[in-house]
Amino acid sequence: MKKTRSNAARRTLCLVVAAAAAGSAWGADLLSVYREALAYDAQFASARSSVEAGRERLPQGRAGLLPTIGIASNTTSNKLNYHLRGDPPVDAAVKYNSNGWTATLSQPLFRWQNWVNYNQSELQVAQAEAQFVSSQQDLITRVAQAYFDVLLAQETLATTRAQKAAIAEQLESAKRNFEVGTATITDTDEAQSRHDLAVAQEIAAENDLMVKRHALSAIVGTDHPSLKGLRPSVQISRPQPDSIDKWVESAETGSPAVVASKAGAEIASLEADKQRAGHYPTLDLVATRGRNSQTSQLSMATPGSVMPGSDSYATTVGVQLAIPIFAGGSVSSRSREAAALREKARSDFDNARRTAALQARQAYLGVTSGLSQVKAYEAALVSSQSALESNKLGYEVGVRINIDVLNAQSQLYDTRQKLAKARLDTLVAQLRLKAAAGVLTEDDLASINALLE
Repeated sequence: MKKTRSNAARRTLCLVVAAAAAGSAWGADLLSVYREALAYDAQFASARSSVEAGRERLPQGRAGLLPTIGIASNTTSNKLNYHLRGDPPVDAAVKYNSNGWTATLSQPLFRWQNWVNYNQSELQVAQAEAQFVSSQQDLITRVAQAYFDVLLAQETLATTRAQKAAIAEQLESAKRNFEVGTATITDTDEAQSRHDLAVAQEIAAENDLMVKRHALSAIVGTDHPSLKGLRPSVQISRPQPDSIDKWVESAETGSPAVVASKAGAEIASLEADKQRAGHYPTLDLVATRGRNSQTSQLSMATPGSVMPGSDSYATTVGVQLAIPIFAGGSVSSRSREAAALREKARSDFDNARRTAALQARQAYLGVTSGLSQVKAYEAALVSSQSALESNKLGYEVGVRINIDVLNAQSQLYDTRQKLAKARLDTLVAQLRLKAAAGVLTEDDLASINALLE
C-alpha cells in the first residue's frame, strides 16, 4: 500500500508539471512578446521620437552654410497738410499712396562658427542614433528579463503545488501509520507543519506570479495568461568568442553608451572652437533688389490739381565685413565655459569606457558561472531524485523516519527551482553581454526563442 501511495505522489507531481508545460506550449513566445513591446512600450516610443528629433540637427546645421532669401513689402497711405504763412496765408493738403518691395539674398562667405556648427550637427545625429540603439538593446533585455521572470514565477508556483501535493500524501501516510500504531504523533505533526508551510508558499508564489505578469504587460500592453517555457533538456552554448578580453575590447569601442559619449566629447571640443570664433570676423555676400512707388499726388486745396507719381528701382550687390571688437567679455567667458565642459565630456567618455568594460566582464562571468551552475544543478537534481527515492524506500521498511522523506522532498523541489533560475539567468546574461559589446540584435532574441517549447 505504501508503494502505491508513493507511485500516486509521483503521478501527482508529473501531472502538475505536465499541466504547467502544456499551458506554456500553447502560450505566446519571446519573439512575439518582444514585437508587441516594440509597438507599445512608452520608454521605447520616447526613444524613437528622440532619435527622429536628433536627425533634424543635420539640416539645421547645414542651413548655416546656405544662403538666406527674404522678401519685404510695404504700402502706406499718406496725407500731408500745409499751412503757408503769408499775406494772405494759404492752407493746402496733399494725399497720395507709397508702396514698395525689397528682395534680399545673403550668402555667408566666412563664418567659422557656422562651419563648426555643421560639424557638430553630424556628431549630434551620430549621438542620437547611438542612444537609439542603446534603447533598442535595453528593450530587448527588459522584455527578456520580464518574460523570464514570469517563467520563473510559473515554475516556482508549479513546484510549490507539486511539493504541497507530495507533502499531503506524506501527511496522509503519517496519519494512517499513527492510527495503526506504527508511527508516533511526531511524524504527523512534522508533516502537518510542512504542509501548512507549503500552503503559505503557494499563496506567495501565486501573488508573485501576478506581479510578474503585470510587470510584463506594462511593457507589451497585453496580459498573456501563459508563456512558452524552456525545453526541459535545453543546452545553452558558451559565448562566442569565448574570451573575456575580446568582449571587453569590443565593449570599450562598440558599446552604444561609449559611442554616444565619444560623440559628446567631440561635440564639446567643437563647441570650444565655436565659442572662440566669436572673436573672428565674418564676411557675407549681400544682394538686394527693390522697388519704391508713389501714386499721383492729389492737391485737396486746389481741386483738379494732380502731380504725377513716380517709380524707382534699386539693385545692390556687395560683400559685408563685420569685425567684433568688444562684447563686454561675454565671448571670453563663454570660451572658458566651453573649455571646462570639454574636459567634463572627456572625463565622461573615459567613465563610459570603463563602465562598459566592467559590464562586459560582469556579463561574461555571469554567463560562464551560470553555465557551471546549470551543470551542477542538473547533477544535483539527479542526486536529489535518487535521495528522495531512497528515503521513501527506507521509510517504507522502517529505517527512515517521516522527516527524512520531507527533507528529501524539499531538497528536490528546491534544486529544481534553482536549476530553472540558473538557466534563465544565464540566458539573460548572454543578452546583457552582447548589449555591453553593442552587438545585441533581434536575431539574438530569435536564437533564444528557438530554445522554447
